[in-house]
Amino acid sequence: MINVGMYYNVKEGKEEEFERTFSSVVATLKEKAEGLRDAKLYREVSGREYLIYTEWKDMESFSKFISSREFGETKEYGKDIIDGRPRHRVFQDVGGEST
Repeated sequence: MINVGMYYNVKEGKEEEFERTFSSVVATLKEKAEGLRDAKLYREVSGREYLIYTEWKDMESFSKFISSREFGETKEYGKDIIDGRPRHRVFQDVGGEST
């Protein structure tokens, strides 16, 4: 199992749109993205930085997702509401796959 943290700074006034879009995209991903176990959205208390925290079956599943056409479309859409370049961090379970 791996967890991926995706950090985004959202343009002022676009926070509600980002949150709404996240909910829609996650609902679709849970149905279609093979290997996605869970996804949660967290927001910085006093700012516009968000963390999308995802749990994947394995690195192969996540790699397949970020290479997909759907992820590319999401990145393109995000250019209108994201401020700057997102940051991503992968956390891998070194003790073997969890269930």
